[in-house]
Amino acid sequence: MPNVTHFLIPFAAPGSEAGRAALKGLTLPKLEALLARLTVTHTDIGDAHALTPSHERELARQWGLPLQDGLLPWAALQAREEGRPLLDQAWARVTPCHWQIGREHIEMLHPQALDLSAEESHGLLHAMAPYFAQDGITLIYNAPTLWLAHGSLFDDLPTASLDCVVGREVGPWLPQGHHGQTLKRLQSEMQMLLYTHPINEAREAAGALTVNSFWLSSTGRLPEGALERPTGLTVMHYLRDAAMLGDWAGWVDAWKQFDDQVCPRLLTQLDKGHRVVLTLCGEVACKTWDTRPESLLRQWTRRWRRQALYPLVESI
Repeated sequence: MPNVTHFLIPFAAPGSEAGRAALKGLTLPKLEALLARLTVTHTDIGDAHALTPSHERELARQWGLPLQDGLLPWAALQAREEGRPLLDQAWARVTPCHWQIGREHIEMLHPQALDLSAEESHGLLHAMAPYFAQDGITLIYNAPTLWLAHGSLFDDLPTASLDCVVGREVGPWLPQGHHGQTLKRLQSEMQMLLYTHPINEAREAAGALTVNSFWLSSTGRLPEGALERPTGLTVMHYLRDAAMLGDWAGWVDAWKQFDDQVCPRLLTQLDKGHRVVLTLCGEVACKTWDTRPESLLRQWTRRWRRQALYPLVESI
């Protein structure tokens, strides 16, 4: 089967009680019919405390990257894909963010909640860059809530994916070790700088959230040798933001959109003899379903084999 279409879907099975309730009540007839025609060929079971979530591990496997927890070099790969010179250095993603301080812990809000403008982001980067430079780190603007950075600090600094931290207490996810102490000191310096920064004062006066910290993720350098883009792979992000925001009605709507708009096309591709692969990822584990040859008997019996989604994915 020379033609292959592979959909990788993060946050397909959320871990929260509310998310599981939404999943249990979900009926997706076209997806269920599709899964009935595929077979599970790969299962990845991770650790709830891992710095790298299951969908990033699977994406790294597709790219052929070494699976090192917290050291998957997505920032370096992004820089290469954007045509930036890698300068033989390790890279990282820097996310301006708001830490909500409670009585017992500090929680990171979703970066979307900032509604940060490009002008504001540029201004904050300009103010913060000299402090990063003192630790040999160069900041590069990419988007309002995404900056890139390069420097030797990122060579062996495991960091937690943003997808692990948003909406949760930040403490357990902060980097450890000597380089981790450097980063914590830099975060403390930035909190003091940002507290009275004119951009934040203006935002606070307007009733907007302030940028009071940053998150570092996707650290590391690309391995030597060529990396080839996975053939036919699409990462579907419809569910991600809704799940991270706890918007389970929006999460259900995103699933229904996939069922109505994408699954019919995948079923048609199967009918034409093309290969279809589907990877559904939860917070800890993921499963991959792949095309299998079908006998005439199986083609007839699968019409009656459609199975509800929840039992298929509850283990992820």
